[in-house]
Amino acid sequence: MPTIERLQGYRFYFYSHEPNEPPHVHVDRSGMSAKFWIEPVAFARNRGFSPRELRDIERLVSEHQQQFLEAWNEFFGDSGR
Repeated sequence: MPTIERLQGYRFYFYSHEPNEPPHVHVDRSGMSAKFWIEPVAFARNRGFSPRELRDIERLVSEHQQQFLEAWNEFFGDSGR
């Protein structure tokens, strides 16, 4: 599970066994987890975060979209799209 970034207490990462899905990141903090598509940025799944936190996380994913997409492509290559 390569960690891409740690921001504001959140860990952004992806699973190494998910190359057949569109680019996305998983986000964890304090036992809670969410998943966001990277391109375009969109909410996919939530386990425990409040709606307010999900908006904050979505903002962070949007702000770091290019970095996350580059990390995805570097790890999975073009076959990961």
